[in-house]
Amino acid sequence: MELATFGAGCFWGIEAAFRQVEGVVDASVGYMGGTLENPTYHDVCTDRTGHAEVVQVTFDPARVSYEKLLDVFWQIHDPTQLNRQGPDYGRQYRSVIFFHSPEQEAAARAATATLQASNLFPRPIVTETTPASAFWRAEEYHQRYLEKRGLPICHI
Repeated sequence: MELATFGAGCFWGIEAAFRQVEGVVDASVGYMGGTLENPTYHDVCTDRTGHAEVVQVTFDPARVSYEKLLDVFWQIHDPTQLNRQGPDYGRQYRSVIFFHSPEQEAAARAATATLQASNLFPRPIVTETTPASAFWRAEEYHQRYLEKRGLPICHI
């Protein structure tokens, strides 16, 4: 099993999307990339801790490639929005790929460059690619949030 970690706005919908991918064994929501140890949702929402809301994906590389996970990541959010997705704004909602190996870093940078060159988006890609750091699992009520409530997507 391998890990992949992505930030793409509100983590509830991102988690639900990755759970649908064949070969994904688990997906957990949490926080990464900040300075405060063991942050809470309320800490992160202050936009002062530096954390991003993320989904940490556990996947079987024999069943799904990291590149396929990157494809899903690009499809489920707007990577041209700086610190914002839909109605959510703040650094915690940034577009970010946290890589766990040199191979993931290379794949993420190559995918970003390919997407930028494709001109699919009218604005530049602002997605950060940065080394994974401590993953702080979000409170239990955030895990599988949409599934627990019978919601297909995040609602405004």
